[in-house]
Amino acid sequence: MVESVHIIAEAGTNHNGKLETAKSLVDIAKQAGADSVKFQLIYPEGLYLPKFFQDGKYVENEVFKKRAAGMMTDQDYGELAAYCKTSGIPFSASVFDIRGLDLLESLDVPYFKIASCDLNNSPFLIQVAERGRKMIVSTGMASLGEIERAVSDMLSTGNQDIVLMHCVSVYPAHLANMNLAFIDTLRSAFGLPVGLSDHTESSLAAAIGIAKGITWIEKHFTQDRTSPGFDHAYAMEPSMLKQYILDIRASEAACRHQGSKLQPAEAQVKTRARRGLYAARDIQAGEILKMEDVLIVRPEGPMAPVDIVRVIGRAIRRDLHQYEPLSYDLFG
Repeated sequence: MVESVHIIAEAGTNHNGKLETAKSLVDIAKQAGADSVKFQLIYPEGLYLPKFFQDGKYVENEVFKKRAAGMMTDQDYGELAAYCKTSGIPFSASVFDIRGLDLLESLDVPYFKIASCDLNNSPFLIQVAERGRKMIVSTGMASLGEIERAVSDMLSTGNQDIVLMHCVSVYPAHLANMNLAFIDTLRSAFGLPVGLSDHTESSLAAAIGIAKGITWIEKHFTQDRTSPGFDHAYAMEPSMLKQYILDIRASEAACRHQGSKLQPAEAQVKTRARRGLYAARDIQAGEILKMEDVLIVRPEGPMAPVDIVRVIGRAIRRDLHQYEPLSYDLFG
């Protein structure tokens, strides 16, 4: 049975350091129907070298400087988490160092997100897992062996509340390169819930993932794809995100087991589309029914085509008009 997929609206750092923009992203996620909204809690010193040592001298790391310029404060994140609570949508963030982990824990987030870049960061994975909270772990750029090591590290802490996100770390990723069959590999190899971190530009990968039984989906979004910054260009704008989520919900409905194969709408079609058995001519009571006396035509009747072998060669109990349906009560 297909359960309702948890959709993470991934705002990342698309706030560009502005709290009001971050709140607007929360509003977009809520209005689109996402189940939670997630940011990226990046302290540059916890993720990047501030300078490179090259040819005997130091060279500034431009990415470090850009990340620093696009940061929000810890106080901003506290206010943002409160805004999410008021808005009725859970808040969390990808976390990259202990400082960020401590902040997220103080904000009582429902899950910690581990980005693909840290899948092989064993010390950090263990530190996050030791907090005992749900972990959403992306597996981009990883071999099966690296994923196995990461899972082993996390499980060693006693924390089993782990979701593995199938991920292709290309931005944007083409559907043909999504390797969605690996979803089955992850599930069979580790027995953990599996999700999809979707960097494609349509809902097709998500729909296929739902058919394969994923339970979490993560999708980047932004106010404006033309904005400056790291993740805007391949993120979905508000109307795109809303349609993406509608497509996911429709895919869930299509894959959900509905009990009986024959649903009411299809049963109505069946009545006019299936064939029944009808008298090809006026037939008098007592006559022996022959094959040429029977029409097998639409609409559906009391007797189905398969029943013809049960009535040929038997006597009719009453007069039968041409085009009248055959039924079991006509035969003794």
